[in-house]
Amino acid sequence: QVQLVESGGGLVQPGGSLSVTCAASGRTFSSYAMGWFRQAPGKEREFVAAISSTGTSTYYSDSVKGRFTISRYNAKNTVYLQMSSLKPEDTAVYYCAAARDLMTVVTAEIDYWGQGTQVTVSS
Repeated sequence: QVQLVESGGGLVQPGGSLSVTCAASGRTFSSYAMGWFRQAPGKEREFVAAISSTGTSTYYSDSVKGRFTISRYNAKNTVYLQMSSLKPEDTAVYYCAAARDLMTVVTAEIDYWGQGTQVTVSS
């Protein structure tokens, strides 16, 4: 059993930067690939970024490639999403997720979800 808790969301101006953190509990954290999804009002939840269990491979959606960076520190049971050059369309609830491998994160075959943290990009 793995529990995921996101933090670090908030209000940021367009062009600004913000980082969100996912803290995990459970001894098996390091065996899971991790990812971030987001859901804007009136839209379906969409994939943002994924990282392999070892942290050696990453994958990003086209909409955030070059602006967002996913990373993890297994010794602290944490995964991070660094966001820069933020746009109003990045406004959403951001969710942390755990899955079997990197590809199953991308395809949203998720084993565990966090509760989400709100990121609002507005002037």
